[in-house]
Amino acid sequence: MNDRTNRVLTQRRDRFARLLGRDLPQPRGDDSPLAPEARAHLLEDGRDLYWNELEWEHLTEEEALDQGEPLIELMFPGVLAYVRGLLLTQVNPDALAPAEPRPQVVEDLLAFLADRVLELREALHGGEADDTARVRAELRATDRLVDLVLFQYHGLDKDEMDRLERAEAG
Repeated sequence: MNDRTNRVLTQRRDRFARLLGRDLPQPRGDDSPLAPEARAHLLEDGRDLYWNELEWEHLTEEEALDQGEPLIELMFPGVLAYVRGLLLTQVNPDALAPAEPRPQVVEDLLAFLADRVLELREALHGGEADDTARVRAELRATDRLVDLVLFQYHGLDKDEMDRLERAEAG
């Protein structure tokens, strides 16, 4: 993770902690090591979900509201479900495999998403965007997705998420 990406995520986490008035909890990881190839594969799966769901939204505008703003939770259901799976710490007693939380992969995915936010900002500010409306929409969606992944990563409950969203809106 480069310095700019790290700074984006650190600032966002610090803002959340400040607004909640407490430190954000770190998820528990699996004690078994994750091979670099496996970690890269899991990250690639998360990236693929992001790109596929983003493209699906561009093709269908399925989640757009009357004002044109999509519901990000519905725009990226696969990404958010994937993150929940990577952070899963408990399974049903009759499950065939134990829970193997992989928060390090979620951190990698967060770095990818933060990098994407930075790329989209640069495209807008540098005048490199061919379709500025599309780039703005992707920026808003990806920026919001970072928040939603951070909420899951740090195990925030519904009340905490609502408080943060009200603070952001106000």
